[in-house]
Amino acid sequence: MNSKAASPKLLILGPKSAPLTVALAHGAGAPMDTPFMTFFAEGLAQAGYRTARFEFPYMAARRASGARKPPDRAPVLLDTWRAVIGELGGERLAIGGKSMGGRMASMIGDESGVRGLLCLGYPFYGAGRKDKPRIEHLLTLKTPTLICQGERDPMGDRESISALKLARAIRVRWLPDGDHDLKPRKASGHTHAENLTDALDATCAFLAALA
Repeated sequence: MNSKAASPKLLILGPKSAPLTVALAHGAGAPMDTPFMTFFAEGLAQAGYRTARFEFPYMAARRASGARKPPDRAPVLLDTWRAVIGELGGERLAIGGKSMGGRMASMIGDESGVRGLLCLGYPFYGAGRKDKPRIEHLLTLKTPTLICQGERDPMGDRESISALKLARAIRVRWLPDGDHDLKPRKASGHTHAENLTDALDATCAFLAALA
């Protein structure tokens, strides 16, 4: 697997001797060090895994200049992922991330030879665009995949996604009443912290099976 992109700066936590490294990419609108991304990176590191976060070129440019830019086009995003995988090595690596970052990882999961995919809030379709799901590659995906998804995610709610025939390699962990950030409504009786912890526990179990 070759990439024309240079590997971005990696923010690494956890032991070098970990059984697996988990590379995590951010979503379209927020950087790699949001509370959401930090929760999973630190939680996985505390569980004994090595985590590596990075930013796509447009987000790194935003951090440097302060100017907001739209996401890079898909070829740039995918080449950035390939560069990260090339630096970390795919043999003991799982890849994924928040929303767009996880979706881009899933698009090269099979070609990359990584152990598994982790998607946190997967954008199965654009908000309000259930008629145009972006799932073609998810129908034939062979890489073991865990998707942690809020039950009322506007980009993939439980009722809509349960009707799809996703590849057998994909497991979906549904978080009660969660939105795209896995956050439930107060009236649901669930809390954001509970859903995040549930997703982290599911992720640790998934990684343990891969390792």
